[in-house]
Amino acid sequence: MNSPDLQQKTFLLMLIAVSLAFGWILLPFFGAVFWGSVLAIIFTPFYRRLLVLMRQRQNLAALTTLLLCLIMVIFPFTLITASLLREGVTIYQRIQSGELNFGAYFQQIMGALPSWMINFLDSVGLTSISGMKDMLSNGALQGSQLIATEALNMGQNTFEFFISFGIMLYLLFFLLRDGAVLSARIKQAIPLSVEHKRHLFSKFTTVVRATVKGNIAVAAMQGTLGGVIFSFLGIQGALLWGFVMAFLSLLPAVGAGLIWAPVAIYFLLTGALWQGITLIAFGVLVIGMVDNVLRPILVGKDTQIPDYVVLISTLGGMVIFGLNGFVIGPVIAALFIAVWDLFSATKEAPRD
Repeated sequence: MNSPDLQQKTFLLMLIAVSLAFGWILLPFFGAVFWGSVLAIIFTPFYRRLLVLMRQRQNLAALTTLLLCLIMVIFPFTLITASLLREGVTIYQRIQSGELNFGAYFQQIMGALPSWMINFLDSVGLTSISGMKDMLSNGALQGSQLIATEALNMGQNTFEFFISFGIMLYLLFFLLRDGAVLSARIKQAIPLSVEHKRHLFSKFTTVVRATVKGNIAVAAMQGTLGGVIFSFLGIQGALLWGFVMAFLSLLPAVGAGLIWAPVAIYFLLTGALWQGITLIAFGVLVIGMVDNVLRPILVGKDTQIPDYVVLISTLGGMVIFGLNGFVIGPVIAALFIAVWDLFSATKEAPRD
């Protein structure tokens, strides 16, 4: 006859095995499941308000929230992505034809540098015009070719995309409608005290909402402003560069400056003084202020995570999980801090 301890260990082993197997099954649609869950967390407060207005008609409230999500988030993102890919293909074609020559831009910069700086760069092997031209041209060509390839892949994998998209919407509907029940069951299964579970779940949802809404709002604002000033200054591919700035804006502090600062330096070195001064002033006073003012209000205030932790966790998350990592990284960092705070509080609590 089996002992209770053996039965419990066997059951836990089986629980772990079937959980891993279920995760393995969901892995091909990780992105769809992940973003369906994230959107459900973000839009649940709106769903609850609609539920009251619609006299507890759960299906109608969930469907209305789903339609709102499509209008506010998914359709605009799809249109922007399509425009971005078209511009990426265009730039790739212009680089191939020689209309855009990054090597020539480098040669212009080298010609404008003072002799002492050229001597210094020569001592470290950075003044090889032909080598740098090849490196810059190849890098730009590979980058634009990647965008063009992704556009082609999206066309070839349209069926797979729509399957994932449908799974995300389908899951989002049921998570909105049944999310409260599912959350209660998960809380019940976790072997922690009620207070600890309440604190951790509250931290998790708060960080997800603040990270997604805050970072996307800041990224959209900085990318839009960057694209506008690039277009005003006559820089080719303003939409593409605006998107790159928006993407890099997910990184606090350093974000969009990685794009506009080198362009401003290029303007100054090549004699386009008013363009360079205008871009620096706009980048520091307008684009930079968006990051310095809005991000602490929209992200830092709710997550209560130091900026350096947000930066490192976002970078690490994106390296491991790709674009999804800008949410996953800060969430893991927040839960790490929260769990250690609870552990410290438990150790410091007086014992009777």
